[in-house]
Amino acid sequence: MRAVVIREFGGLEAVRIEELPRPVPGAGEVLVRLKAAALNHLDIWVRGGRRPGGLAGPHVLGSDGAGTVEELGPAVSGPPVGAAVMINPAISCGQCAWCDLGQHSLCERFDILGLGRPGTFAQFVVVPSENVHPIPGGLSFIEAAAIPLAGLTAWRMMITKARPQPGETVLVLGVGGGVSGLCVQLAALCGARAIASSRSQLKLDRARALGAAETILYRDQEQLVRECLELTGGRGADVVVDNVGAATWGATLRAVVRGGRIVINGCTSGCEPRTDLRAYYWKQLTILGSTMGSRGEFRELVRELAQGRLRPTIDSTYPLEEAAEAQARMERAEHFGKIVLTIPE
Repeated sequence: MRAVVIREFGGLEAVRIEELPRPVPGAGEVLVRLKAAALNHLDIWVRGGRRPGGLAGPHVLGSDGAGTVEELGPAVSGPPVGAAVMINPAISCGQCAWCDLGQHSLCERFDILGLGRPGTFAQFVVVPSENVHPIPGGLSFIEAAAIPLAGLTAWRMMITKARPQPGETVLVLGVGGGVSGLCVQLAALCGARAIASSRSQLKLDRARALGAAETILYRDQEQLVRECLELTGGRGADVVVDNVGAATWGATLRAVVRGGRIVINGCTSGCEPRTDLRAYYWKQLTILGSTMGSRGEFRELVRELAQGRLRPTIDSTYPLEEAAEAQARMERAEHFGKIVLTIPE
């Protein structure tokens, strides 16, 4: 099969297209013939060296994917061969205490496709049978590939963790990626007033189409805080969604209301911001860390997709052979929504 792999950590030059043996599903697993696979920042981080255990051979990148069931492994009765499916990339053991509680993203052996095991930038991938779900009617393979990681992450951040209420204000920082765009949609669905921020007016215009009631085009943290306070009558946002990290953390602490909630799932600009601890206790803030989500949360996400209440935003598509060019677009932060690879037969 054709696959996008890395054999060493590094920059775009490390990305290769190679022929690999087609994987074989084991007990409880399914072989999926992929039609489309979406990019995430995780792919760039893995390529750069954030992979446990290093590299012992070619590693297939990619976490998100959609396609058709090609083969069932032993002890698997479904889904039927030929079924159109989307893949939940969050892998959990199903046996530890956290899994027993339904908190699969806290699993002691938690993994993500494309991180600890071969990913979706290939013509075939093997996944546990519980990680494949029928594609909701109306979604194409490209749309179905674009939703899983970002959708599950945004769902847990907003619906499970931050829980915005009608009439509250939600500030989404650095709108442009798949997670932030879905957070805007979910905030609006909850009846909250979503404020999207970006350094790009084009991205803000697109955020309004997703449900942002207000937007902030900013040059620096001072302007971001000032305009957020102006839009909230000096009060601040009830919820701040920050996956930018070091570049915005100071503004986040100042833009959130006293007693407010900050939810964070990543740090694309750096993971070690300078911070004043007094803000945490003086404003009595709740800091909510969030990673991926549970199997139950993924099922809830799929139900929302089936009802047409959520829709992934597609930035662009590239053929599998141009995976390095697709990653370059993501690294330049030129995208709004998901970048998707189309996979040949």
